[in-house]
Amino acid sequence: MSGTDTPHEGWRPAFRGWRARRPFWGGLLLTLGGTWILLTEKASLKVVIHIGMQGVVGYLLPVVMVLCGLLTLFSPSQRLFYSILGMLCSLGSWVTSNLGGFFVGLALGAVGSCMIFGWLPDQEPRVSRRKRRQAARVAAAQQAQGFGEGAGEPA
Repeated sequence: MSGTDTPHEGWRPAFRGWRARRPFWGGLLLTLGGTWILLTEKASLKVVIHIGMQGVVGYLLPVVMVLCGLLTLFSPSQRLFYSILGMLCSLGSWVTSNLGGFFVGLALGAVGSCMIFGWLPDQEPRVSRRKRRQAARVAAAQQAQGFGEGAGEPA
């Protein structure tokens, strides 16, 4: 072997483990919301600078949303700060960025921020329905097998 006793598992289990240790879907939605708002901006940068602070904020808030989403993915210990900042930027994009990217970017950012805020790092990973059913079948089979051997005897 190449110095390790464990075989190479592949990228999917490694990614699944990485994803389980952070608020992945919330960070992804917040990033997508900011990206959507940036893509719906139609004014060129020269026009935005000419308009002034209102135009610059229209580009600044979605960039901060994208940064908050990415920082949540790569630094989940600061997730509460990033979620609150992402929510404020999402709501602020209503006024500054084409009604929050025509409501789509606003909704993605708000839902993603709420998911980030509600994520609990100490929670056990969810078990799939298939695994729960299989465990229930195994437990039922063991219980049925146990009743045949010592039926009637006190425990």
